Amino acid sequence: MKSLQLYRDTLESNRAGKGGAVASICSAHPYVLRALFRSARERETVTLVESTSNQVDQYGGYTGMKPADFVRLVREIADEEGFPQERLLLGGDHLGPNSWRAEGSVAAMEKTRALVEAYVKAGYRKIHLDASFVCADDKAPLTDEIVAERAAEMAKVAEASWDGEPPLYIVGTEVPTPGGALDDEEMHVTGLEDVRKTLETFQAAFRRHGLDAAWERVTGLVVQPGVEFGDGMVHDYAGAPDLSLTILDYPGMVFEAHSTDYQTPENLSRLVRDHFGILKVGPWLTYAVREGLMALELMERESKPAEPSHFRDVLTRVMKENPKHWKSYYTGDQAEIDHKLIYSYSDRARYYLPHPGVKAAIGRLIQNLPALVPEPLLSQYLPAQYRAVRAGHLKAAPVDLVISHVSEVIDFYLDA
Repeated sequence: MKSLQLYRDTLESNRAGKGGAVASICSAHPYVLRALFRSARERETVTLVESTSNQVDQYGGYTGMKPADFVRLVREIADEEGFPQERLLLGGDHLGPNSWRAEGSVAAMEKTRALVEAYVKAGYRKIHLDASFVCADDKAPLTDEIVAERAAEMAKVAEASWDGEPPLYIVGTEVPTPGGALDDEEMHVTGLEDVRKTLETFQAAFRRHGLDAAWERVTGLVVQPGVEFGDGMVHDYAGAPDLSLTILDYPGMVFEAHSTDYQTPENLSRLVRDHFGILKVGPWLTYAVREGLMALELMERESKPAEPSHFRDVLTRVMKENPKHWKSYYTGDQAEIDHKLIYSYSDRARYYLPHPGVKAAIGRLIQNLPALVPEPLLSQYLPAQYRAVRAGHLKAAPVDLVISHVSEVIDFYLDA
């Protein structure tokens, strides 16, 4: 599998101080996937697409897709966009008992093992083993030994499930919670001793389970380098020189940085130089989808259609009618919550884009606009896309405009 070799070559280049990193695109939205393949098409590098354990699982996740469904979707879009399959790598992010934390650890881990099996059998080859989630009968916080033991159980299932090329593994997790910090969560940059203890504990657990060969395929450790985002704030990367060199003591490994969304291009490049060889981005991508769609809605209003899409109103209504994906994240009075529903960097709106009512509003929005949006409207509402259209690099079709806006974010990562 050429993508696995490209992936490992890139990590080795990073370790050697020669630059290079793998951009982990963590999204199931078709516009994001098309943006990725259009941006990556002309680049001779691996393209990594990941789904999280709550997006995609053996029951369908919040997207309604099982692992095999997601793989099929990604590969079909890659073909449609003319992207070579041999450079495409599928990854599973935060695979663990996240979705079943309300259950006891025995039941949750049974479902977790089935989750890992489904991912690996579907063709995912980069597997993040994250057993850090506290289950109903666990005493918090979990010890490193418990987390490592559960991760080794997951790896054992993965090793029994692959056919063809064996999977590569990522261990560890970031602090605070994946997907955006809560207001009262404290930033804690991973310490050097934390790195050493985590890797030693995981290696010992793998060895107890007879997984020495699998340990040789652990290519990354997730740590907290000091980057995070919340409703309206971004913790910019300030450098972690002591931490960054620690990973060089472990052959074949780099750091994987999560929650790098909204970092500046300069910060992303600095992370790469500091041996964060895998940069994960997720909410920023669907945040850009929402931005693009809202820009289209402003253009739609100028054309005064008989049946407006009311995209923003529909999205807000659907979110309020089913608050489970944002209620524990957004606080404040009604005005503050209304603002966060649309504009929070945490982008809990991404959970609602697949909703039939929201999808219908998006369809109506696209239908109401001209096949090619007039240039003056582009100049007003999507100026970067206006310049691309004027230069002959982009077609002014509504969907292409949104995809191009998402590509701006993806290019930051591919250029880093």
